[in-house]
Amino acid sequence: MTTIDFIGYCAAFLTSASFLPQALLVIRTRQTEGLSLLMYTLFTLGVALWLIYGLATRDAPIVIANGLTLTFAIIILLITAQERLKQRRVSTKS
Repeated sequence: MTTIDFIGYCAAFLTSASFLPQALLVIRTRQTEGLSLLMYTLFTLGVALWLIYGLATRDAPIVIANGLTLTFAIIILLITAQERLKQRRVSTKS
């Protein structure tokens, strides 16, 4: 493994791991009030495109980082969307 490969794998690990605490918190508490649904939608789409790019170029650090991050981002995005829908239903009943 070259030094640049090592740097790529370290970057992949750190960027992916940075989403784990947020994903775990959202899964555990389902509190998403402070999260932007638009931001997570755009971010998730961007990460999906990076994953496609990494697969196309056969760049393992990009594939690993974006595959993991996409998983966490989708979880956060889905729970955030579910919670927003619940809030709308409650507010329309009032």
